[in-house]
Amino acid sequence: MKRLLIGSPIRQKPPVLRYFLSSLERLSVVDHHIDYYFIDDNDVEESSAILNEFITKQQEANGSMSLLKKGELLTVYTRNEHTHYWSNELIDKIASWKDDIITTARDQGYDGLFLIDSDLLMHPAALQSLILAEKDIISTIFWTQWQPGTMELPQVWLKDTYWPFQSDRTMTAGEDADAAIQLVMKLRIPGIYEVGGLGACTYISRTGLEKDISFRKIPNLSFWGEDRHFCVRAAALGLSLHVDTKYPAFHIYRDSDLIRADLFMESTAQSLPKEAAVNKTGAPFIIVPGAAPKLTLSMIVKNEGDRYLRDVLQHHREYIDHAVIIDDGSTDHTGEIVHEYLAGIPLTYIKNDESKFHNEVQLRMQQWEETIRTRPQWILNMDADEYFEDKFNSELPQLLQDQTAYVYLFRLYDFWSEDQYREDSFWNAHSVYRPFLLKYAEGYPYEWKQTPQHCGRFPQNIYSVTPKTSSMRVKHFGWAREKDRIHKYERYKQLDPDAIYGWKEQYESILDAAPNLIKWIE
Repeated sequence: MKRLLIGSPIRQKPPVLRYFLSSLERLSVVDHHIDYYFIDDNDVEESSAILNEFITKQQEANGSMSLLKKGELLTVYTRNEHTHYWSNELIDKIASWKDDIITTARDQGYDGLFLIDSDLLMHPAALQSLILAEKDIISTIFWTQWQPGTMELPQVWLKDTYWPFQSDRTMTAGEDADAAIQLVMKLRIPGIYEVGGLGACTYISRTGLEKDISFRKIPNLSFWGEDRHFCVRAAALGLSLHVDTKYPAFHIYRDSDLIRADLFMESTAQSLPKEAAVNKTGAPFIIVPGAAPKLTLSMIVKNEGDRYLRDVLQHHREYIDHAVIIDDGSTDHTGEIVHEYLAGIPLTYIKNDESKFHNEVQLRMQQWEETIRTRPQWILNMDADEYFEDKFNSELPQLLQDQTAYVYLFRLYDFWSEDQYREDSFWNAHSVYRPFLLKYAEGYPYEWKQTPQHCGRFPQNIYSVTPKTSSMRVKHFGWAREKDRIHKYERYKQLDPDAIYGWKEQYESILDAAPNLIKWIE
């Protein structure tokens, strides 16, 4: 049986440490005996006691040859809800301890070493995935808001010290920024990818251990942080660096993350296997079946009680997993319809005291922020008078399971009656494809078109990865009744009298007496 060493220098608060050790105990690997090498740098006696108890338990239960070494000369380390503060002295100390763990793994003939920071929680299948990748050096991905209110970024990067854009400033244009965007988007797709830098939860193969890898400073580099010096040295030694995104870890970066940490432990425990393989020693090995992608419906409604909302929600409820509804100040029974027709489906319902439609971008941004607050996977953004043709229900799973897709474009047909759509020089929306379905990438810096009308239902910069088109068609009933057409005509004339944000001739064509209509065929 192969031997694997898990190593970590640890100074951690007791609640975080308990989560960390619990996640290590859940790790499942085939044909590997696991030992631990922890360096106890705790300044809290309870944390040291927790570590001692864990090591004793492993030795007694599994015959583990685990080590617990007490650190010396505590160095100041400050953490708060804003960030973590690292001094050069502390970084040097951590680097020397990690090198000591590497030396132990190398000299004692371990087949692999897994170095992990003590504020990370692992998915039960993550370590086995790293081993099976058969890479020299490979990390499990995790995502962190390094400062509050900024975009989440992964702990891996392309080159130099980190990303060509930082989490606390606007991304600059250029080839590097474009490459970084592509990588951020790609890292949301489960897989294994080559990177230029990594750290914090890293598996090193025996091949890597046999090289002169080290976290010590490279004298002629000014890069800050031991992981950067490790990665530069490893690359210079000819070792490749990779990241595994199939089973992301969870980073307890702030105390406020403890609630989500509990959810992570619970959700990954629930994903633990309905079936298991048995390895050569007879021990069970966990296989986590892939979960179906989740779909969130995002919608704005206002006074839809006597229009199409019932039919729309009846169609959508067949395939959605969550709904986010922004009620823009309805004065009728719209809210009651929403709750009745979405009963049994997780619902986020927010009602504005005053309508924001006069400045549509504010309303759309509110819709977006409330939707992404639910941490969606896929977002279906539909208006309250739109739904897909019937066969969409059967075609949707294939769209969501395409791991190369980020945005889907569809054709929208403007109905001028219950079974006819309009087609002429002013009304031909169905001749182009428009975005309705988006895979949300949490690290991507989404930007909105800042216009009070016609700002779009999605951020304007969603096309960095080439979108895909679908033959499924959207039925739009917003113009299907004469009284609705008159109402919209008057609203456009009021909100955009000079057609600054739209097309004057199209506005006037709304009231055409004899438009060209085509029979809809389902």
